[in-house]
Amino acid sequence: MDEALLRTLTPAVTSVLVRRGADFATAEDAVQDALVEAVRVWPDDPPRDAKGWLVTVAWRKFLDVTRAETARRDRELRLESEPEPGPAEAGDDTLQLYFLCAHPSLSPAAAVALTLRAVGGLTTRQIAQAYLVPEATMAQRISRAKRTVAGVRFTRHGDVATVLRVLYLVFNEGYGGNIDLAAEAIRLTRRLAAQTHHEEVAGLLALMLLHHARRPARTDPDGRLVPLAEQDRGRWDTRLIAEGVDVLQAALARDRLGEYQAQAAIAALHADARTAEETDWVQIVEWYDELVRLTGSPVARLNRAVAVGEANGPRAGLTALAELDPALPRHTAVAAYLHERDGDPVTAARLYAEAARSAASLPEREHLTRQAARLNAQLRGEPG
Repeated sequence: MDEALLRTLTPAVTSVLVRRGADFATAEDAVQDALVEAVRVWPDDPPRDAKGWLVTVAWRKFLDVTRAETARRDRELRLESEPEPGPAEAGDDTLQLYFLCAHPSLSPAAAVALTLRAVGGLTTRQIAQAYLVPEATMAQRISRAKRTVAGVRFTRHGDVATVLRVLYLVFNEGYGGNIDLAAEAIRLTRRLAAQTHHEEVAGLLALMLLHHARRPARTDPDGRLVPLAEQDRGRWDTRLIAEGVDVLQAALARDRLGEYQAQAAIAALHADARTAEETDWVQIVEWYDELVRLTGSPVARLNRAVAVGEANGPRAGLTALAELDPALPRHTAVAAYLHERDGDPVTAARLYAEAARSAASLPEREHLTRQAARLNAQLRGEPG
């Protein structure tokens, strides 16, 4: 059984049912039922046209549900004529599913779950395992999301920016269960890029590829975080880096700069440096200036302060940091780093410990705690 093929066909089959008049929630349930049937039947009797088979079975499942609902009898009459089995329609409305699953009325968590289910073709159990929550909890989340968008029709073009934010959320969720969410986000973004030539879609794909290329070097054998400057760059995936740079250059050539392209350009400059010392921090600062201009993001300003500290010295970085809200996540950790670079280990150790207490994840907390312990040991004159 080719599970990858089923996951690839899921959004296309759902799109066919919606185009024929099915509401999204019922169509998505019918497709899931068809996938269960495929898992049962295909190993002994594989179809010649996989998509056509799924469309036919899913449409029958949808009609069974429709006929069972007496309140929808009028609608049943309009949908009674079942298409004969055969090749599926050539059209693919998968792009519309991206927009529907990223509908503004959904919370980010609901949009991510619905995207993974309807566009990614993952089962509720797989999504629950990836997010480390009970399957029943994820089922309720997906059901509520489907009810929210049940009455939405594909009457206007969706918001690409919202779709990209959802995909970026999937990517940033990390890795858990038997589904690698970062790899899944890249797969979905590749599909979106094949559906549209929007330069920011290409920018996000490039950003994901460039970040994902560093994944093998991000942790040591004990699972501890390894800062970018200390990573073994020989473990970076050069194939992904080359692809990411090519995708980024093609996007930048369209001369319609967006935030994901700017972030990808920064990632490309890091990837281009053979050592941490060779990093072109001056150009990175310039790209952060563009990113701040485009977004005004406090996070971008925080990262810019780090880059300024590398390009112009830690005092300049601290000056840039002083302009930002101290309550900003990671602000204290950045301050600790810059104070250490500026030759103030006492302040740096205190700030590292403070940052550890408010860290968002256990690996980050452990990393910051180790930095504080290292400096305190040095202050006491202890070796290593």
